[in-house]
Amino acid sequence: MKPQAFGWLLAGFLSVNGALAQPYVIGVEQQEFRPHYWVGDQGEYQGFARDLLDLFARDAGLELQYRPLPVESLTPQLLEGGIDFKYPDSPDWARDAKRGREVIYSQPVVAYVDGVLVEPGRQGQGVEALGRLAVVSGWTPWTYQGLIDAGQVQRVRSADLGRMIRQTMKREADGAYYNVVVATYYLDNIRVRPGALVFDPKLPHTKGAFTLSSVRHPELIARFDRFLAEHREAVEALKARYQVEANLDSEYLGMEQWKIDFLKRQKEKGQP
Repeated sequence: MKPQAFGWLLAGFLSVNGALAQPYVIGVEQQEFRPHYWVGDQGEYQGFARDLLDLFARDAGLELQYRPLPVESLTPQLLEGGIDFKYPDSPDWARDAKRGREVIYSQPVVAYVDGVLVEPGRQGQGVEALGRLAVVSGWTPWTYQGLIDAGQVQRVRSADLGRMIRQTMKREADGAYYNVVVATYYLDNIRVRPGALVFDPKLPHTKGAFTLSSVRHPELIARFDRFLAEHREAVEALKARYQVEANLDSEYLGMEQWKIDFLKRQKEKGQP
């Protein structure tokens, strides 16, 4: 075995003080959320998040175990000590459950936008045309909750992303509320109906970021923050590979890739 390879292997079993390293358990969402993360047929956690956290583990000499759990179980498990870390998390999530508890959050890992996808012909019509909003069970459309409570928007419940997309495409709902990158990936690569629904940036939407959280290990959150800063190029390369932040800060957000490429070529040629 090469000395360098042996060093990496040793780092995986030893902590910084030379003692046997304990495995740290990261609670992750047991759902399809491509390209951010998903759980394979054999129960293996995969995607951008897995590659990023594995890269951190190698850099820090830690052993990580991934425990997929139902979304609603993750915060209780974090607070009760059943898991060491939770990903993804945000200070804005489950505020009532976390009240009075000290939860430590990392620096932002990846940005996201949650918004409404509509049929192309409905784009730009405003909230007044959004009478029925499809939302996956377990999701809270914060920017629409007031309208829902006031009876101005009817919430159409969906079991999962696929069902929500079908409801909207069959016009059982006027729009679908979800993570824009994930919904667009589903339409482009799984449903193979690129452009059937598009993000409407004129409708209310939410911008935020996923973080890594912990109650028991603030020192490892600090180490993770250093990793993000010191390995910025590697992190950005992973983001580009998985397209988890594709066009988040541009007018192309939620648009199918062929149309983005076409519009960019038109701009380069100086055409409107």
